[in-house]
Amino acid sequence: MTRSQVRILVFAHEFLMSKDHTTTEHEHTLFAEQLFNIGGFPVTNGMVTSWLALFVIIALSLFVGSRIRMIPGRVQSFFELLCEQFLELCDQVTNDRAISEKAFPLAIGMFIFVLINNWMGIVPGVGSLFMTTHTGESIALLRGATADINTTLALSLFSVVASNLVGILSVGLWATLTKFVPISELFKVRQIIKNPTLIIQIPVNIFVGLLELLGEMAKVAALSFRLFGNVFAGEVLLASMSALLAYGIPVPFLFLEFFVGIIQAFIISLLTVVYITLASQVHGDAESHAH
Repeated sequence: MTRSQVRILVFAHEFLMSKDHTTTEHEHTLFAEQLFNIGGFPVTNGMVTSWLALFVIIALSLFVGSRIRMIPGRVQSFFELLCEQFLELCDQVTNDRAISEKAFPLAIGMFIFVLINNWMGIVPGVGSLFMTTHTGESIALLRGATADINTTLALSLFSVVASNLVGILSVGLWATLTKFVPISELFKVRQIIKNPTLIIQIPVNIFVGLLELLGEMAKVAALSFRLFGNVFAGEVLLASMSALLAYGIPVPFLFLEFFVGIIQAFIISLLTVVYITLASQVHGDAESHAH
């Protein structure tokens, strides 16, 4: 055997060993993996995917904006119809066009961002292209942003905080604060002598305010885990099917995840409209609307 043949065999052996190492070492983690740092700020693979989604949204906005005319074309007509239908859907939730116009920009923005991130999770190459760190660990270059609990937690926080801000603009700061902290109940203590039933009513109202505050925290947890659980489970399912057979079997599941991405984006945007509607009403009206 010549020296060149020995080198070729050694190179082939090292290549196969490295390939086997990367495929066996990598795991589908619950959290996004860090790729590099920018000034001490960690950048993860999920964050990079969300940046790509933002670039797609900006490019789409510029594309649609450049085609706005007095006589709408096909592209403008499609997006006008989409916005009109989405606004009418908001009306069915709010029963008030004024509240719908406040909720519409937040809801449709949330829908488009989540939808594109959900779809990018099933794009070929996302989750299947890896890099090897200096420690020999294999890390995916791209990961679906909504399959990262940090992204879904940020989205849910934005939804809940934005809904309360809209509520403050609609019913006022005092009405919003007293919904969580019933300060007015403390001024009724002097009336207990005249009305002894306040001994029971005041603690109950304070307890209800605390439940409202816990309810806002529960909204954050429910939104974040709902979106994360569905998207992450879909990616794990696709990875499992691809491991069984790379061709044929994953195709129906790709179509399934395509529609799941639409449904999950629709749910989180619709729940945002519901939260804005409840926050834009006084306490009694909100309870009757929820009922």
